[in-house]
Amino acid sequence: MRQFALMIALSSAVSPVSAGEWQRLSGDEVQAALEGRRLVYGSGAWQEFSASGRTLYNVGRDSWGYWSVRDGKYCSSWPPSDLWACYALESDGDAVRFIGESGGITTGR
Repeated sequence: MRQFALMIALSSAVSPVSAGEWQRLSGDEVQAALEGRRLVYGSGAWQEFSASGRTLYNVGRDSWGYWSVRDGKYCSSWPPSDLWACYALESDGDAVRFIGESGGITTGR
């Protein structure tokens, strides 16, 4: 269920930078950008990231998974799979984007 991990949106906790200039977030910045947040995506789907490490994604129905920060990246796992997918997180001050290991980018506002 990697598609859930790819959904990212703007978080007010991201450090401000010049608009249009993408900067990679550190592990602490990734944690601050996501923990305790509900992110809403352009499709109308939303996702919550709890401090407990649980995440809830909803696009008409609930899907529960797990998230953490590992080696400075956002990582997620969606049962029944126990595999973790990790993504670098960047911000331009107005948006955040996840960059997958294969180079795929998902941006949210």
